[in-house]
Order: sequence, then structure tokens, then C-alpha cells
Amino acid sequence: MTSPTDAQLREVLSLDRVAVVGCSTSPGKAAHDVPKYLIDHDFDVVPVNPFADEIFGREAYDSLADVPGDVEIVDVFRPSEEVAGIVDAAIERGDVDVVWTQLGIRDDDAAQRAREAGLIVVQDRCMKVEHQALGRAE
Repeated sequence: MTSPTDAQLREVLSLDRVAVVGCSTSPGKAAHDVPKYLIDHDFDVVPVNPFADEIFGREAYDSLADVPGDVEIVDVFRPSEEVAGIVDAAIERGDVDVVWTQLGIRDDDAAQRAREAGLIVVQDRCMKVEHQALGRAE
């Protein structure tokens, strides 16, 4: 599976609305600290966590399908075995441009399905780290 180039990653990082699937209410966990970093850097983060009413003072949604409005990036903080279902939900929405799985999370078959549906796929990489390394596109 091909990885996006730095130029493609810069383009992805120029997008704004990020649904964070598996967003955590617990500071100190990557699934909390990375979305907080994204908010602090002007991303419009939408938490997806069926066990929380709100995170960062923002309404949390039970599933990706429940998120209102357009979603540009789906950032996944769930185990690799759950990626296939999340990718299917992203494809079904019809408004997602990018599926991004965080460090240690990958499903090559689901990634291929996403690519075939026209989505950009970034696997096993951290949005915060990539943002810090590449800077956000102007």
C-alpha cells in the first residue's frame, strides 16, 4: 500500500473538519491529547464516542453516521479490527475525503476499499506529529 507524499499530507492537513472516532475524555491518552492539539491549531474537531456526552465542550456523537454536516477527515483511535466498519461508515457518508488511522492502527483491506471509493488513506501515523513536522498548509 502506498503512503501519501509530504505534499499530499500537507494538502490533507489543510482540511478543517475532523471527526475523531474513539476520542477520549481522559487527558494523557493520545485519543484525548491529539484532538486537543488539533483544536488548538484551528481544526474543527467533532468527537465520536458513544460513552461521552461532550468532550472539549463539544457535543460527542455515538457514531460517525450521527455526525451532522460534512466531515473532511475521519481520524481513527480504535483498534485495527474496528477499522473496516469505520471505513464502511466513512464511504457510506459520501462526504469524507480522508481516512486517517493513528499510530499502530491499520487495516490494509479496508484501506484499499477506501482508496477504491476515492478516499485518501493515511495509516499508522499521528496527525499531531505530521502537523508538527510538515506545518499546516497555508
